[in-house]
Amino acid sequence: MSILETIGSEANNIGDLLPHSTRHDARRQELGQFLTPPPVADFMASLFELKGESVNLLDAGAGAGALTKSLVGCLCQRRNRPTAIHVTAYEIDEKLINTLRQTLAFCKSECERLEIAFSATVHNCDFIEATVPTLRGDLFAKQPPRFDAAIANPPYRKIRSDSAARLHLRSAGIETTNLYTAFLSLIVRLLGDTGELVAITPRSFCNGPYFRPFRKDFLTEMSLRQIHVFESRSAAFNRDDVLQENVILRAIKSRQKPENVLISSSSGAHGAGVKERNVCYPEVVSPRDPDQFIHLVADDGQAKARDWMRNLKTTLAELGLAVSTGRVVDFRAKEFLRQHPSTETVPLIYPCHFSGGFIRWPREDGRKPNAIISNARTLDLLVPAETYVLVKRFTSKEERRRVVSCIFDPERVPAKAVGFENHLNYFHMNGHGLSLPLAKGLAAFLNSAVLDNYFRQFNGHTQVNATDLRNLRYPTMKQLLHLGLAVTDPAGPQEEIDSLLEREIDAAA
Repeated sequence: MSILETIGSEANNIGDLLPHSTRHDARRQELGQFLTPPPVADFMASLFELKGESVNLLDAGAGAGALTKSLVGCLCQRRNRPTAIHVTAYEIDEKLINTLRQTLAFCKSECERLEIAFSATVHNCDFIEATVPTLRGDLFAKQPPRFDAAIANPPYRKIRSDSAARLHLRSAGIETTNLYTAFLSLIVRLLGDTGELVAITPRSFCNGPYFRPFRKDFLTEMSLRQIHVFESRSAAFNRDDVLQENVILRAIKSRQKPENVLISSSSGAHGAGVKERNVCYPEVVSPRDPDQFIHLVADDGQAKARDWMRNLKTTLAELGLAVSTGRVVDFRAKEFLRQHPSTETVPLIYPCHFSGGFIRWPREDGRKPNAIISNARTLDLLVPAETYVLVKRFTSKEERRRVVSCIFDPERVPAKAVGFENHLNYFHMNGHGLSLPLAKGLAAFLNSAVLDNYFRQFNGHTQVNATDLRNLRYPTMKQLLHLGLAVTDPAGPQEEIDSLLEREIDAAA
């Protein structure tokens, strides 16, 4: 049995070494931890080049040590092995420390058998609190080490704006909203020139306003070389309740950008095949995009969708349209919400009111309220009851499309005003409605397969932000009206919608 097979076999049992309370209790959820499955760890380890004689490795948020173990195993199997490996591991959860030390002891014994010098330093502390003072240059802080490599499965959890972690990060010039991007930002600063990073993270950093500072910082300092996309939201972490899509990224500490980025993809299941395509760097990160969205074109269908969408040049502003998030945050307006409509109320629209291409209201069998009282205190939460195109802000794993659109038609839901709940985005014209043909054309475009394929290239979670919709390019007004007049149900059969879109766009061009 080869050393890699031995280490891989041992790694499969890491979860069994952990006490039940560690694997399943609320502590891991509180810390935002998802332990790396051995096949994923092995794949990540295989991505490193690391040609130097010695390797100084950082494993921030090391958990039970599966990532380090896989990388050490991979290095030991090479023909040109390093002569020395030093590991610096950070882990905040004291319940994992003993298992982490056992893992590192196993790595040491395997390395010494091959005459590779191995040493390890374990820090049972908060990675952010431990590293920020050194990066900040505090008077009595040690100089930060420089690592040749970093392998990471950082914790996933939002950081409150008033938290100690956020203040620590800000003092080091890092602005970010999630622990995983905080860890990556710190790791980048700890890598030496040409140091390698391989990390598995949520895909959410690829787009959206919250991660813009992180993207600009990361893409300035690091040279993206490969991004691996898991086609399933849960397959890579099938033992955990992971709702976001995950990616594995490989990057080099360098400001010089490569000509191409390797975009690979797999289902995430153990033993699944891997598809690869080389994509020009500007196709992944456009130099003209001030938001620095990262587009992941994983297959021919997505490449075709990207090329088709590039022919669309019209912005929302040029159409005279805007998109906003629903104003009614139900827990804040709870005293005004009613299950049943009355003379004092107006319709309140939730995602549960979507029914095909048009809103179905009320839903007497639903759990959500159907109405909101209309008075002076709720006036700012309402809009005139006119024709609007609505888009769900969140989609379930079961929905086949990421962007799900529907029309609020006042002919079907008569009222003087209407409230849109905060889980919806709505398209409008300066606060007022659209014509029905325009609404139908816009909704059909948003429900098309080509848009869904394109949207998935930069959006890897269940949320559709108003910012994402604003940044899209759209058919012209003439094209949307042609499409709206041709379509009956903007959420009808997918093939029919796609065929009409292609035909009408081409005909009106």
